[in-house]
Amino acid sequence: MVEYVSDVEVPAEDAHFFARDEVITFMDRIENLSQRHPTNILITGKQGCGKSSLVRQFAAYYNRPLATFQIGLLSESGQLFGEQQLRDGETCYQQFLFPKAITLPRCVIHLEELNRPEHPKALNELFSVLSEDRRIWVDQLGLVKVAKGVVFFATLNEGDEFIGAEELDAALRDRFYVIQMDYLPSNIEEKVLGLKTGVSEEQARSIIRVVNRLRGNTQMPLSVSVRHSLMIAELVSVGASIREAVIYSLQLSRDLLESLLLSVHMETGDREVRADGYRIFWRNH
Repeated sequence: MVEYVSDVEVPAEDAHFFARDEVITFMDRIENLSQRHPTNILITGKQGCGKSSLVRQFAAYYNRPLATFQIGLLSESGQLFGEQQLRDGETCYQQFLFPKAITLPRCVIHLEELNRPEHPKALNELFSVLSEDRRIWVDQLGLVKVAKGVVFFATLNEGDEFIGAEELDAALRDRFYVIQMDYLPSNIEEKVLGLKTGVSEEQARSIIRVVNRLRGNTQMPLSVSVRHSLMIAELVSVGASIREAVIYSLQLSRDLLESLLLSVHMETGDREVRADGYRIFWRNH
């Protein structure tokens, strides 16, 4: 019987989550390997391609509690474990969730945006908990040992387009198994749109044709994530045209948008949307 700590629970399973066969097989091996010792996995890939979803699905599928930590919020060493706070005029140490979670057997620890801390030294404590020793001394807490069966997942986006992201320290990266995520195959992405948003097969096929045209634009290919294709499909499911859905789902400059919308028009035949049409947005007009 797992004893859960506050704010840590098993996430709900996603019945419509797709991953490559080899990734699913690897997840099963990680589950087995974690029974020997805590295990570390780094998931990289384009934004919105299911990195965080894979972590949640692993926790849900194997009935494990999940604790997620935003590494981008860290600005100094030791901040994962706790900090000194002033209460009633006295200074006291406030322990955070991280030391509680890593001492909870079979907990999944998700380190989100691992390469985006405000200061690189904020990650220093991770070297100890991710090492073979799996323990760290914290003056205010004593010796903190990683519990049996704990699995650390780290996710990150890599590339010059991600402001604030740093190249991951080689010594830290060396502590992880690595999974590379990518866009889903078109036929699978179409199926996901239908299952998750309720659009028809024909609508899903048209959306993915447009998305692939944008991704494959030779002059300026766009990184249209699966998250964005789902956003487009959600708008289409409530009556928007694909052209309208693209306008409101992708953050683009006006010039680039006009060029790309021409491609959408060529692909879908959607009519132009009047830019000068206005009406009062008020129930009692």
